[in-house]
Amino acid sequence: MVEFILYVKNQVDSKNFYEKLLNIKPILDVPGMTEFMLNEQCKLGLMPETGIAKILMDKTPNPATGNGIPRCELYLKFENADEYFSRGLELGAKLISNMQARDWGDTVGYIADFDGHIIAFAMS
Repeated sequence: MVEFILYVKNQVDSKNFYEKLLNIKPILDVPGMTEFMLNEQCKLGLMPETGIAKILMDKTPNPATGNGIPRCELYLKFENADEYFSRGLELGAKLISNMQARDWGDTVGYIADFDGHIIAFAMS
């Protein structure tokens, strides 16, 4: 099992965004953590920046200081990636790059969520 955890400014807003974007319900939604099962082997977690800052203490910069700066990319492959891409824009994501054929063989569109995390929707 692999889990990717995004640090988010507002857990509720981010949960609502990803729930509608991915068209799935969280498998865990408690104060401090929301998790979505992407497939049998992979989960996506959403953790408030304030929560992880308590764990990291003064060992690293506070994640909130990087809010809006791209800190990761989720590269999600779907047969109907264009539908997910369009839905993201309808939900208020920022357009980064339209769906287009890329030189590595996938057709990919890029958006950014409310925290600046880059989401790539790809299809082969």
